[in-house]
Amino acid sequence: MLDRFVSNTTLRLDSKGRVSIPASFRSVLARDGFDGLYCYPALDRPAIDAGGNALMSEIEALIGRYAPFSEEREQFALALYGTSETLKIDGEGRVLLTDTLKRHAGITDQVAFVGLGHKFQIWEPSRFQSELAEATQKVRALKAQLGSSMAARNALGARE
Repeated sequence: MLDRFVSNTTLRLDSKGRVSIPASFRSVLARDGFDGLYCYPALDRPAIDAGGNALMSEIEALIGRYAPFSEEREQFALALYGTSETLKIDGEGRVLLTDTLKRHAGITDQVAFVGLGHKFQIWEPSRFQSELAEATQKVRALKAQLGSSMAARNALGARE
């Protein structure tokens, strides 16, 4: 059984503004034991971060690294907890995204669900495609860079 959010799927909002969470994502949430969907505006992207207990645990661990009452702790708590929402998942696996979340992500009539392991993101599909193209380009450049440094290390090791 897969316990991570993987893949991406694009779905339409219905006439009431609801969207079905992909079945594979609902299965991960169910195994995680979270009743609902924890969401907040992604801090560095026009997307919505979403998940269950695993995401909450990561946030708590991040905030817990800072001393109680420190400025950093307060800022992280404000940015993450202060903008978070817990959405109800109906009996058919749908959620109603709030206007605040949709506005942050630029969502109108379609959403892209994008698995990121312990969490997933909800994107406006064309924004996701642009972000994916940029990420793919950067990863390819990094792979080439890592490959050339490995080749140099191997060549150096062969000469010794």
